[in-house]
Amino acid sequence: MANVTVVGAQWGDEGKGKIVDWLSNRADWVVRFQGGHNAGHTLVVGDVTYKLSLLPSGVVQGKPSVIGNGVVIDPWALRDEIARIEGQGVEITSDLLTIAETACLILPLHRDLDQAREAQAGTTKIGTTGRGIGPAYEDKVGRRAIRVGDLTDPEALDAKIERLLAHHNALRKGLDLPEVDVPALKAELMAIAPEVLKYAGQPVWRLLDQAHR
Repeated sequence: MANVTVVGAQWGDEGKGKIVDWLSNRADWVVRFQGGHNAGHTLVVGDVTYKLSLLPSGVVQGKPSVIGNGVVIDPWALRDEIARIEGQGVEITSDLLTIAETACLILPLHRDLDQAREAQAGTTKIGTTGRGIGPAYEDKVGRRAIRVGDLTDPEALDAKIERLLAHHNALRKGLDLPEVDVPALKAELMAIAPEVLKYAGQPVWRLLDQAHR
């Protein structure tokens, strides 16, 4: 199974999305393997301009597309992006889009932390987008992140949230932020869960394996 990988030089505005869109015509699958919704991929197909952040560029060409486990996903941003793209006539179905169950979620607390750190940094701030992507990756590496698949088990999710907040509430205290409202956070996750899980049916490796048999 031959693969073509498009990797940028970390500067952004390099045209990665356009290159992937061009390559999609010759691809069986398009896989996004890292990053978050700070990306901005503008594609012009015919007379229509599409602006993508989380969705792989292949969806515009109707190519089966995967959001891999190296991506950190803001589920609310994803829901809104799908609605916007569908409003332009591209139907995003579970046959077109697959989300890895092991992909980590960006939560409101990640945005809070990102923005609070940036505000505290003053003149040494790095210019983050404040969308929580860096803090979400910290939790991924720290093995305390909430993953897409965790949304399938509300009871087990309680312990995972507790473990996550043991870390985050300590950070929030140091940044003069209030503790996270646990019931409110879980309610938000349960409300958004169906919008994400409908694309996370089969393991990604099994789908790719079936496609090349």
